[in-house]
Amino acid sequence: MGVGGKGRIGVTNGSLPRYSTSSRLRRNKLLGMPVLLASFGWICGFFLITASFYFLLDQQQHQQQPLYNDDGCFPSITIYAAPRPFSSGKLDLIRARQELAVRSWLALSLDVHVVLFGQHPSIVAFAGTLGPRVTVESDIDFTFQGTPFFHSMVARSQASRSDISMIIDSETVLLPDILTTLHHAYKLNRDWFLFSKSLDISHFSFQLVDNGKHWLREDGKKIEFKKLQECLVQKQWQSERFLMAWNTGKLPLHAGILPPFLYGKGLHNEWLVNEVLSSDLRLVFDASEVVSSFYPETLGQWSHKYLPHADSDAERNWEFEGNHHLAALYGTLFLRQNNTPSNLIKLVKCFGQYYFVNQAKKTVYSLQGPNRHASYSLEPVPIQEQETLQLSTRFLHSWKEKKRKTCLEDINSLDKECKYSFMTSYKVSFEVLVPLSVTFSLESLLQMIADKDKSIVLAVAGDSYRDMLMSWVCRLRLLAVHNFIVCALDSEIYHFSVLQGLPVFKDPLAPSNISFNNCHFGTECFQRVTKVKSRIVLQILKLGYNVLMSDVDVYWFDNPLPFLLSFGPASLVAQSDEYNETGPRSKKDAKDADGYLQISTISAVHQQHKDSVVRIVLAGVIAEFSSGAVLAY
Repeated sequence: MGVGGKGRIGVTNGSLPRYSTSSRLRRNKLLGMPVLLASFGWICGFFLITASFYFLLDQQQHQQQPLYNDDGCFPSITIYAAPRPFSSGKLDLIRARQELAVRSWLALSLDVHVVLFGQHPSIVAFAGTLGPRVTVESDIDFTFQGTPFFHSMVARSQASRSDISMIIDSETVLLPDILTTLHHAYKLNRDWFLFSKSLDISHFSFQLVDNGKHWLREDGKKIEFKKLQECLVQKQWQSERFLMAWNTGKLPLHAGILPPFLYGKGLHNEWLVNEVLSSDLRLVFDASEVVSSFYPETLGQWSHKYLPHADSDAERNWEFEGNHHLAALYGTLFLRQNNTPSNLIKLVKCFGQYYFVNQAKKTVYSLQGPNRHASYSLEPVPIQEQETLQLSTRFLHSWKEKKRKTCLEDINSLDKECKYSFMTSYKVSFEVLVPLSVTFSLESLLQMIADKDKSIVLAVAGDSYRDMLMSWVCRLRLLAVHNFIVCALDSEIYHFSVLQGLPVFKDPLAPSNISFNNCHFGTECFQRVTKVKSRIVLQILKLGYNVLMSDVDVYWFDNPLPFLLSFGPASLVAQSDEYNETGPRSKKDAKDADGYLQISTISAVHQQHKDSVVRIVLAGVIAEFSSGAVLAY
């Protein structure tokens, strides 16, 4: 029967109830629901696990690049720069670039302080608009045209109490990756020196807002740091600007002395990096690959038409010639322009982790330390050796290791014949020394140097007195006496004075053979030099300037000009170096003086031409003697 047939698909003790087609469909849906839920759960789980992998990767990259030192404190950083002066109250491209650069430095961290080297009032006013973390330092050496000396800047930077010191071009913008790079180097248990070549950007249209927290595009929308980097990479080329940083350690930067290079006039950065490498006292890192720093040629609305008038190349060419001369005479830069040093370490980043690559030795290093609070050392990391990544998933470990190995292999496969990178931008020949010559005449120097009273301090010196000359100059600078000029009696002292940034001119009529041995007091040589002094004084008087003639072996306790000028209409004020008056030295009752002041008047000029008696007043002592025999030596 049909019931027997149905019993084969049902229970043996009764027949199954009859279901409609719709009931059977509902029953099938209910039976398939757990399958769908399980499938959905598997899919969600897969996405959650994948998201967790990427989250762990991102977290580990941030853990590998901490912004704070192992003890929880970020190292203090002082950034030093020498900005170019600009016209107060006027907007120009130089000021816009410098303001953007300094604001980008301050935005890195509250532990960053900025010191600006300069004497110009515009620099002081500029620093005042940037907050208390920006100060101005004028107590370093400058040339008579206001150019700072590089060796004086480095010496001031090395005296800093900050954990890290940095010297950078005043118009170079820094992005935040410099902070993680410096922190990574700071963890080393060695003294180190880091340098990076900046990049030139033809046009930079982004703005820094919210106290340096965000960058804005031209349309006013925010742009992320990574996107900003991508935009910069597309329109950049390497420039000649450097940034150099080092930790405050026990070792000096290099052996020997730092010559008196003029800052910003070429070769001083390359010279210092080379000497640090040659001395091999510190670890030296080239961080050009991991530090984002750039110089904007034009900036937003500021184009080249907003550049202020600059001195012509001919007028300032002596500064570049002087640096070339010093680079050839000092150090070993001229010996190794294109040879890659064996101790240069390139700092790179692979998959979020820093590595130190010595291409000459074909070795890769990483930071390794025993525990969280210990200092770190550089240890070789063979490319085939796998690292412990502290991740529980083996798949993620293998994938990251593969990418790391690929990155390091790409670094090792770089051009093996790579030249000494930081010298490639210069076409320098040290075989022939460039002759040194300042293009300023006596007239132009007087216009630049004289004070508001048209007074000048004059010194006349030969090469045998160069040590006394510099001692005299340093003393005058300490007393804030800057209106002095130097008359060079020979080529040696002239070239020396040029390299020292002194306002110097060479007397074309100076006598020859005026060495120290044959020019003692009373000799014929001494008399020839004395006549040079009188002739130069008369020449300056005719140009309408008051002259304070001083020997370079005179020690100045104070600035005598205000006191001497207080005598009013007197034509001549002189001082002798005699401790006790011993009577007249000649038949003309001449008084030997180591310094005298001649006021520029018509009568004073006439008195230089005739043998008349001049009343000389000094500290209440009155004496009379012939003006033609008043000498300075």
